[in-house]
Amino acid sequence: MSAVIKTTLSPQEYLAQERLRDTKHEYMNGEIFAMSGGSFAHNLICMNIGASLHNQVKQRSCHVLPSDQRVQLQDGYVYPDVTVVCGKPEFTDNDNLSNPNVIIEVLSPSTADYDDSGKFARYRQTPSIQEYLLVAQDKPHVMHYVRQDDSHWLLAEYFAQNAQFELPSIQCELVLSDVYAKVFEGE
Repeated sequence: MSAVIKTTLSPQEYLAQERLRDTKHEYMNGEIFAMSGGSFAHNLICMNIGASLHNQVKQRSCHVLPSDQRVQLQDGYVYPDVTVVCGKPEFTDNDNLSNPNVIIEVLSPSTADYDDSGKFARYRQTPSIQEYLLVAQDKPHVMHYVRQDDSHWLLAEYFAQNAQFELPSIQCELVLSDVYAKVFEGE
C-alpha cells in the first residue's frame, strides 16, 4: 500500500470512483490507499499459487481468483493477491465478493507489516474466511493461519522448499517448491 489519498469518502463514494479508475485502491474506514504494482517475484508467486489451487479445485464448486477481485470486509474493501471461494460466490453491489474462504497475501516490503497485523485483524472479523496465508517473496517462507473458532487461529510456518501443507477448508495442498517455482532462478 502507499499513501492515503483522501480520508472523508463514504463507502458508496469510494465504490463509485473505484469503478471508474484504471488503478486499484483499497478502502478502510474512509481512507483510500493506492495499490502499487507487484514485482516480478510477487506476480510469479501469485500465479504459481493460483495455478496450483485452480488445478485442484477445477472439478469442484470452488473458484480461485486473482488480485483484481475486490473483497468486502466489515469496514472496507481490499484486493487480496489470491482469493478462494467455495460454494456459491456472494456479492454486494454486484461485484464485491463477501464470502471468501481463503485469502492469500504475498508480502512485499511496503505491505508486510500491514498484511500481518492490520489486514489480518480485519480478515479475522469475516466469518467466511477460514484460512489466511502470508507468503514471503524474498525467501521460501509461508505463514499459514487456520481458524479454529471465532477467537482462535492456529499458525504453522513452512520454510523448506520440499515442505507441503494442507488447506483443510478447501481440501487442497500446497508445496513450497511449486509456490516458488522459477522465482529464485539465476540468483
